[in-house]
Amino acid sequence: MEAEVLPHDPYAALRSRDYRWFITSLGFATLGMQMQGVVVGWQVYNRTGDPLALGLVGLAEALPFLTLALFGGHAADRVNRLWICMATTLSLALCSALLWGFSWRFQAGPLASAVWPIYGIIFLTGVVRAYYRPANTALGTDLLPKALYANGSTWRVSVFHTGMVLGPAIGGLIYAWRGPVVAHFLVMSLIATGFLGLLFIRYTPKAAKPRIGSIFASLGEGLRFVLSQRLLLGAISLDLFAVLFGGAVAVLPVFAKEILHTGPQGLGALRAAPAVGSVLMGLIMAHLPPMRRAGRTLLLCVAGFGAAMIAFALSHSFLLSLLLLAASGAVDNVSVVLRFTLLQMVTPEHMLGRVSSVNQVFIGSSNEIGAFESGVAARLLGLVPSVVFGGCMTLLVVAGTAWRVPELRRMDRIE
Repeated sequence: MEAEVLPHDPYAALRSRDYRWFITSLGFATLGMQMQGVVVGWQVYNRTGDPLALGLVGLAEALPFLTLALFGGHAADRVNRLWICMATTLSLALCSALLWGFSWRFQAGPLASAVWPIYGIIFLTGVVRAYYRPANTALGTDLLPKALYANGSTWRVSVFHTGMVLGPAIGGLIYAWRGPVVAHFLVMSLIATGFLGLLFIRYTPKAAKPRIGSIFASLGEGLRFVLSQRLLLGAISLDLFAVLFGGAVAVLPVFAKEILHTGPQGLGALRAAPAVGSVLMGLIMAHLPPMRRAGRTLLLCVAGFGAAMIAFALSHSFLLSLLLLAASGAVDNVSVVLRFTLLQMVTPEHMLGRVSSVNQVFIGSSNEIGAFESGVAARLLGLVPSVVFGGCMTLLVVAGTAWRVPELRRMDRIE
């Protein structure tokens, strides 16, 4: 007698009260932080006119993040994860308050064109996010049973990318309408609202396992676990090098101003376009049963991301550029959900913080260091050739990963 197959419930994770509050908090905080990315990027480029200055914004956040992320993961496995999320979300709101205060106080005068205070505040943001990200990842996993990890990942990524849709668009509009002072104040308010959402979560942390050895031995345990999991390491490395070379977000202000001839509103739309594609793909995935041939799909989606970046670099049409960025976001959503679900499935609960921090180091390297790489490459190669080169490198990374990690290519369902 065959076992009864239960119908797929696309909203299963959302039926958890605490998970709903968690992704609500995540949504507001993401909305604010994505707004901040557009506002800071346009503010810095307006003051300098130099694409390298945009890369330095990414570097200012990446240095403290990459230095401290493993310690953040250790803390997430030793301290109440909800408490860490609350403290770091509040701290992110305070960093936004500093950006607001600087922009308001020095609208004119000798510091009106200075960018070093902005770099300093973004550096502090990187310190905070090194502790926020691992705890946030682990907390979201704790709030769901294992059977709902894939569904929860889909909704979580969709909510995150919804913030990436609305944040840049709203940030660009507010910057164009009222300037950076009002925009930074709104960012601060949204992140503070994210903090308030965490107050409604009922969370009882599991007892931490006794620590054996030093803190550095604990950090090494998380790193060794990732290195021992070829599937997970292959998926993470694929994301690292693909986004490191293939991303063009950091130089979007230059594309908007110099090639597509639009203002901060257009920049907001360009920044939002990948997330629009991602959200639409997330809604489709939430209503589909568990994916088959997941490994091959992951490789094809990353290759599609690189191809979309090449086409975007060559486009001179604002509408076509939006469509290509949306396509890049759609395929990126699939790869992010697959990678995040794989991480949750293979990682023991007591190591989630440390393993998540290793993953975040890879992601931080690809995003923040990738932003610096984009700025340097644009300065050395020129804007369009640098993005075309990055897209071609992404395609080579996919081919190399498929060859070196054949088990990733053969992976079927993530279980």
